[in-house]
Amino acid sequence: MMTLHDFIFGAYPYLAGTIFLLGSWIRFDREQYTWKTDSSQLLSNKNMRLASNLFHIGILGIFFGHLAGMLLPHSWFLAMGISDVAHQYLAIYAGGIFGIVCLVGAAMLFYRRVSNPRIKATSRTRDTFVIGWLLVTVTLGLSTILVSSGHASHGDVSQMIVLTEWVKSVATLSAEPSLVQGVSTIFKIHIFFGMTVFLIFPFTRLVHVWSVPFSYLGRAYQIVRVKRIPMN
Repeated sequence: MMTLHDFIFGAYPYLAGTIFLLGSWIRFDREQYTWKTDSSQLLSNKNMRLASNLFHIGILGIFFGHLAGMLLPHSWFLAMGISDVAHQYLAIYAGGIFGIVCLVGAAMLFYRRVSNPRIKATSRTRDTFVIGWLLVTVTLGLSTILVSSGHASHGDVSQMIVLTEWVKSVATLSAEPSLVQGVSTIFKIHIFFGMTVFLIFPFTRLVHVWSVPFSYLGRAYQIVRVKRIPMN
């Protein structure tokens, strides 16, 4: 009989991944007019650029940091002279910096969306929900640093290695939920929230991420002219 733990860390990654890919494809095929960020900058430009830049820099750093730290072969780090303890400290410092940057940006965007009457009036529930979910996910990720720092200070890298092995087992379509059975609860909660981001991805404005490699990087510049009304 499958337990809740086995479902979350054995089946849920593939459920979230399938909905992430299939849902994105279906939305692009059937609802291309909704394939956009629904920018609210024209409604209110106050702190928008700062908040957006902080959020995007932070979340990209977190994503690629997790990708490299979890999926690159263990032997590669050792070949570069990076010990397991040094690897864990690298993850702590990089994750902390990008996590705080993302947290500040996400908090600014969330506050802006719920406090600005014009933006709130034109926002959809899912817009507010997804930024709130990301905000909680990043907060949980930063909370894991406290646990990781305690382990690293004692030279204990066992949980880091176990987590990377679990991620690799998921990536190779042979998920082993038993690997994370003894991992600290805060890591498990963070993982669940992180996987759920992929689950809800196709139903939110996050789908515009797909457009970056396939459209934005190759398109021509947009020229925007602002009409200024002379002051009397």
